[in-house]
Formats: sequence, structure tokens, C-alpha cells
Amino acid sequence: MGDFNLALVIVAAVVCVLVLLINLYLLVNYQHPDDVNQAYFPKIVVVLGLSIAAISILMLPADVANRQACRHAIYNGACSLTLPMKTLWLAVYIADAVLVFLVIPFAMFYYEGDQDKSVGKRLRSALLWVIASAIICGLVLGILYGLVGKVDFTVRHLSSTTTSFPSSFTEFSSSQPCVGSTARQCSAYIASASSETTWTMRATFPEYVVALTTIVGSVLFSIFGGVGIACLPLGLIASFIRRPKAVITRSQYIKEATELGKKAKELKKAADTLHQEEKSGSKGRKWRKNVKAVEKELLLLEDDVKALEEMYPQGEKAETAWVLTVLGYLGKLVLGIIGVIVSVAWVAHIVIYLLINPPLFSFLNEVFIKLDDVWGLLGTAAFAFFCFYLLLAVIAGEMMLGLRLVFITIHPMKWGGTLMNSFLFNVALILLCSVSVIQFCATAFAYYAQATAAEEIFGHTLQSLRGIKYLYKYNVFQIAFIAFAALTFVYYLLFGWRRRRPTAGRFQLTN
Repeated sequence: MGDFNLALVIVAAVVCVLVLLINLYLLVNYQHPDDVNQAYFPKIVVVLGLSIAAISILMLPADVANRQACRHAIYNGACSLTLPMKTLWLAVYIADAVLVFLVIPFAMFYYEGDQDKSVGKRLRSALLWVIASAIICGLVLGILYGLVGKVDFTVRHLSSTTTSFPSSFTEFSSSQPCVGSTARQCSAYIASASSETTWTMRATFPEYVVALTTIVGSVLFSIFGGVGIACLPLGLIASFIRRPKAVITRSQYIKEATELGKKAKELKKAADTLHQEEKSGSKGRKWRKNVKAVEKELLLLEDDVKALEEMYPQGEKAETAWVLTVLGYLGKLVLGIIGVIVSVAWVAHIVIYLLINPPLFSFLNEVFIKLDDVWGLLGTAAFAFFCFYLLLAVIAGEMMLGLRLVFITIHPMKWGGTLMNSFLFNVALILLCSVSVIQFCATAFAYYAQATAAEEIFGHTLQSLRGIKYLYKYNVFQIAFIAFAALTFVYYLLFGWRRRRPTAGRFQLTN
């Protein structure tokens, strides 16, 4: 038993180191050239945030493995050798909340501060914003915790009568399990429905912070995740359908490049105008709307330039570049088909296991258990994959809605071209939604993850909190998730397969 627990600790330590190295690799390769050898504090926050998000998702499989360490224990003290999962859960999610609501906003305010100001002024300005945010968050948390920070458990009062101790146990059988010649069931077992009552106790403050963070994340997860679960695979397939079918001629390339050059000059002029307005202090609603419009047009222009380069590869390795382009789109098609299978499995599991009461059958829970029977880590790996897929869906959903809704800021993640503010925004979104993803997975895979510390936090305390429990009782987030997925699917059926023409015409700022 001790050897098994020691192996679990070693595996957990190795996984943490691997997660850290992978996130460092992503940071180095995704960062923008302008951020090389600078912006070290935001980079530390990015690596730390991504590591906590990844580790928090991997903790649920670790929680299941930790539970299995006690399954065959022959003495009570064996379970004291396991990992303190409840303490680890609370520590990770408190760190998650601190990063999302304090550290990342500070890093973003500092990074996006006016570069003409001194470092001290930028630090002071960022610190003032964070202190104000911390005071507001602290007051809201304190008031809510004081007023409704209680857990209401529905319990049933059970009792039985007493009788003399029997002289012989031969009278007991499956048909006669209780004391008494006329009894067929114990009194406690046949307690009336009126014996149900509510047992109220105050939740711990860390659990309440985790609960409120989960609610905020669940709102974003229901929207972005629901949209992303459909647009992530369908977007890849649509990209294959809209792919360039053949190499264009040189004259066509020159014509298209000239139009894109004109568009770039117009956007540069518009960006300079907005920068002058910012310096003069004219940062009203119209200014923010124009900034959003310029960001959107710039992102679309970059996509047009990339598409044009794919249709007219140049240089000595032009043929090789075209072959790689074709293979790249074939890869997107394969990933899209795999994504469709995973998305359909997710949606079917939510409907079958969560929305229908009682569940038709455990579906993916049984799949993971069967995979564990084949090889110990196979079910765990499949479980982690399904959880990570939800996080990818959240990012895909945010990108899709960001291109179409004015009030959502675009923060694209591009290989070799991601600025630190976009990194920080996406890390905050991932951290905020990772709590909800874990809660969602702990609920969706309750049969697989039963008797774990995560089930105690997310399955018992969270779903019994006063004022919050009704959101889970009536499956509000699951229904919203399915609704957004269905709407996105309909959108792609109607409009998603059309090829977008390159941007053309003169770009105008809103007056």
C-alpha cells in the first residue's frame, strides 16, 4: 500500500515538472517578437497560470487514483499515507482566484500602461486599479458570505426501536434481516417522507470563494464552451472546405496584394488617429468601438495575407510549401472529424446522464472504467483528454464570438505573434473556466469520480449552497451549454461553409 502511494506522489511530481516545461515551450514559441527579452513579470504569471490550470484538471484523475489507494486497505491507517486531496483542491483554487482577480489584472494594467510614462507611474496606476478591485471583491465576498454563506443539506431522520439482544443469529436471513419475528424491514428503512428535514451549517470561507468563482466561470463556460464545442470541430472542417484549390497566377497575386496593401495603409492611418485621440484623453464609447473595429479588420487582414501566401507560394521551395499547405488542410480535416466525434460524445453524455432524470445509463463513465480495466492509466488519460477538450472549446468559442460581438475583446493566440496582454487575457479565461470545467466533469463523471475529495467539494457542498443550489438543481448551466451548441451548429449549417472574400473598400472610423 505504501509503495502504491509513493508511486502516486512520484508520478504527480513528474507531471507537474512536465506541465511547467510544456508551458515554457508554449510561451517561448507563441510570444510576439516585441516581447522577447522583456515583460518578464507577465511571462511568469502566464506560465504559473497555465500550469495551475493544467494541474487542476489533472488533479481529478489523481483524486480518483488517490481514492483507489484505500480501496483494498486492510488497516485504517493506510489511508493516512495518501495525498491530502481536499487541501490541495482548496489551495489550487484559492491560487486560481487570486491570479484571476488580482495578479493577472495587475499584470495587464501594467503591460498596457502608457509606454511614455515612467515605470513607477505605471506600477502605481496598475496597483491602484488592483487595490480598488480587491476592495470591491472583498466587500462582495464578505457580505455574501455573512448573509448566505451556508449549506442546506436535505437529510432524513431515521430511527429504530430497541429489543433484547438475540441468543442466536440463525434466525437472520435475506428475507428476515431485522430483529423480530414479524419484521420484514427495519423501522429506519421504512421511515416516512415527512421525516425529511434540512440540516444547515456554515460553509468554510475557502469553499465559498471556490463556489462563487465556479459560478462566474460557469456563466462564461456555458456561453463560450457551448459555442466552442460546436465551432471547434466544424471550424476545422469548414477551413478544409474553404481551402485554396489551386495556385493562382502572378497577375492575380499582384492584384490581390495591391488591394491588401491599400487596406493596410488605411488601417495604419486609422490606428494613428486613434492613438492621437488616446493621448488627448478622448477615450469614450465611440473610441472603444473604433478600436474594436480596427482590431477586427487587422485580424481579418492578417488572415487574408496568410491565405494569399498559401495560394501563391514563392521562392525555391514553392512546390514544397504548396504540398505542406495541402497536408495542413488534410490534417485540419482529420482533427475536425475527431473533434466532431468528441463533441457529439460530450453532448450525448450531457443529455443522457445529466439532463434525463434518472439517467438512461452512465455512458462515458463506463467507457473510462472499461479503459482502466484494459490498462490502469488509459481511462485516466481519456478522462483528462475530454476535460482538456472543453478548455479548447472555451478558447474557440471566445474567438468566434469576439469576431462577431462588439462588447467582447479579441485576444487571438498566434504562433510567434501573441502579445502578453492577449496571453494574460486567455490565461485568465482558462483559469476561470478551468474551475467550472472540473466541476462540470466531476458532475458529468460522478460515477467514475465517486468518493473523491472533488465530489465532496463540487458534488455536495457547492450544490447545496444557499441561493446557488437551484442553478444546479435545475441544470441551468447544462441546458445553456446545449442551447448555445445547438445555435452554433445551426449557424454553421447556414453560413459557416461560405468562403469569406478578402476585405475590400475603404475603412471608415465611426464619427
